[in-house]
Amino acid sequence: MKAVNALKSLGPIDAQSVRRDSFLRWMLLFPFLIALLLRLGVPPLAGWLAAQFNFDVTPYYPLLMSLVVLFTPMMFGMLIGFLLLDQRDDHTLTALQVTPLTLKGYLVYRTALPVGLSVVLTMLSYSLSGLVPLDVVALFAVALAAAPLAPLFALCLAALAGNKVQGFALTKGSGGVQMAPLIAYFVPWPWQLVFGLVPSYWPVKLYWALQANDGNAWVYLVVGLAYQAVLLYLLLRRFDRVMTR
Repeated sequence: MKAVNALKSLGPIDAQSVRRDSFLRWMLLFPFLIALLLRLGVPPLAGWLAAQFNFDVTPYYPLLMSLVVLFTPMMFGMLIGFLLLDQRDDHTLTALQVTPLTLKGYLVYRTALPVGLSVVLTMLSYSLSGLVPLDVVALFAVALAAAPLAPLFALCLAALAGNKVQGFALTKGSGGVQMAPLIAYFVPWPWQLVFGLVPSYWPVKLYWALQANDGNAWVYLVVGLAYQAVLLYLLLRRFDRVMTR
C-alpha cells in the first residue's frame, strides 16, 4: 500500500522530471539503442569477419548479449539515482518526513519500481536484439536476476554521492566495476568466483549457464538474488543514515 500511494504521488512527478531532462530520457532509451545496434550491426560484422579472416563470432554472441542483460537495469538505476539526487538536493526527501508519505514508503517505491520495470524492459530489449533465442521462462529468470542491480545502482548514487557532480564520477567508476564480470566469460571455473564479489556477475553467470544448459543454473539465480538483497539492505541503511543526520 505504501508503494502504491508513493506511485500515485510521485509517479507523475518522476515522469515530468524525465520529460524535462534530455539526459534522463537518453538513459531510458539507451538499452533499446544497444539492442538495435546488436540486431542490425552484429550479423553483418560477423559475416565480414568470417569472409575476411575466417573468424567465427557466433560463439561469443552470449557474451555480447550479456551487455543487454546488464545495461538495462544499470541505466534504469542511474536514472532513478539521479532523480534521488535531484529530490534530495531540492529537499523533497526532507519534506517527506513530515507528510503522510513516509520516507520508508518512498524507499519501498524507489526500490520496487525499478525492479519491476527492469524485468519488463530487459525482456523487451533482449527480445528486440534477436541474436540469441531464449525461452520466456529462462529470459524471465535472467531479467529477475539482473533487476536488483537497478535499485542497487540508484541507492549507491544517492547514499554515496554528495551531489550530481560526484554522482557522475561515481557512475563512471561503478559502471566499469559492474562490467568487469564479463571477463569471467574467458576464465575457467572455479576461478570465476573471484568476480562473484561484484553483484553483476550472478545475472550474467545465470544467463551463460542457461545458454549452456547447465543444471546448476538455478543455483546462480538464488545466490545472486540473496547476495543482492544483502547489499540492498546495507545501502538502504546507509541512505537512511544520510537522510536522518
